[in-house]
Amino acid sequence: MNISRQPSVRPGVRGTERSLARRAELIAIGRRLFADTSYDALSMDDIARQAHVAKGLIYYYFHSKRGYYLAIIQDSVAGLVTFAGSGGELPPVERVHRTIDSYLRYAEHNQAAYRTIVSGGVGFDAEVHAIRDEVREAIVATIAEGAYGRTDIAPLARMGLLSWVCSVEGAALDWINRGELPRETMRELLVKTLGGALRAIEEMDPAHPAPRPARRDT
Repeated sequence: MNISRQPSVRPGVRGTERSLARRAELIAIGRRLFADTSYDALSMDDIARQAHVAKGLIYYYFHSKRGYYLAIIQDSVAGLVTFAGSGGELPPVERVHRTIDSYLRYAEHNQAAYRTIVSGGVGFDAEVHAIRDEVREAIVATIAEGAYGRTDIAPLARMGLLSWVCSVEGAALDWINRGELPRETMRELLVKTLGGALRAIEEMDPAHPAPRPARRDT
């Protein structure tokens, strides 16, 4: 799975660094625009006007409104997975805690991007849904690596973790919309619900035991 995709900069563009910086700027603008307005409600003229750029510049970098929107989602997904997958040097239980905390931090501090990933799909567009599914699989793999020390887990274990990830998406979206709970409380709640999912997986498939906190000498 390769969530981090190469930028689609057209061949022959001079000043690569400047071009990539301009592309990144347009993606950042697009995140904000699509976070507040549906895909169908924004025309390319609207986007160009609000971005204060010529419409041709957006076509130059992204070829179409669809290409622009997909680039925004892909960039958002790459950022989310990077945040959630950090802390690989930690012990398994601590890594799971770090993954959840990083996921929530990303949602909290990048709310427009998170909304794009979780609820910003273009109808039933198969390619958009495929991009959104990638982040779920990446988070499942990160949790599996932290909980079991490997990513090649059995179908039952994968389904158990995927069910938890899907519930986290909805809960985190409601959390950033309402702002009623501190991140620490939300993190502990998700850690406990993940513990329940891991114990249920272990009960049904003993080959995937839930991780236990390391004992501390007294």
